[in-house]
Amino acid sequence: MSPLNALFLFLAGVAAGFVNINAGGGSFLTIPLLMVLGGLPATVANGTNRVAVLVQNLVGIKRFRKNGFHDTRLGLKLAVSAIAGSILGSVIAQDIPEETFRVVFSVLMLLALTVVFRPKNSETDSSAAELKHPALQIVILFFIGIYGGMIQAGTGFLVIFALSILGGLPLLRTNSLKIIIIAAYLVPSLAVFIANGNVILLPALVLTAGTSLGGWLGAEFAVKKGDIWIRVILFVSVLGLAGKMLQLY
Repeated sequence: MSPLNALFLFLAGVAAGFVNINAGGGSFLTIPLLMVLGGLPATVANGTNRVAVLVQNLVGIKRFRKNGFHDTRLGLKLAVSAIAGSILGSVIAQDIPEETFRVVFSVLMLLALTVVFRPKNSETDSSAAELKHPALQIVILFFIGIYGGMIQAGTGFLVIFALSILGGLPLLRTNSLKIIIIAAYLVPSLAVFIANGNVILLPALVLTAGTSLGGWLGAEFAVKKGDIWIRVILFVSVLGLAGKMLQLY
């Protein structure tokens, strides 16, 4: 990988990290670039990308905690079923083509637009909201974990749909929980990809540097700007990525 390609990959990582913390779908940018700039096969790009996403979420967790969001216990509790699903999905991902999921995933992304149009929660303290239907969340997160284990890209949209639309949590707290859940299930998922030789260190480190910076900036932005700006990012990201997945442009 040339120095210029490495720079482009780093900058893409910054953008992807910012988007992932506030919404999701940044991997739809970084995975293709790992293939084009890094010369990686699709499955290897899929695995290599997970290193950056994991570190980016760990950075985001630290920033949220610094700003008063101490949801680690609830996040890990919700992550248990997602972890189980991600192991299954990661095993499947070693042989399954990404193209199979394009249309289905585009529909799911468009469903996530309901987050944008959901009536604003009237609570002044978003961290005080309780999760509705916690048993249902466990089941849903298991299947989200399967998808995350297979493809990962856009999982943030699905977690937001599960916790905010179905679970009734404000978007700001949802984002603080989302990154805990995703970080937790990425650990065993990444282990499966590494065991199968589908992670390349150099592009992973370059991308990780970018997404870590983007994740830090994204967490600060989310806490300071709140739900309104997260909704704007969600709307633009979902429409843009769904159109790309459906090959409209």
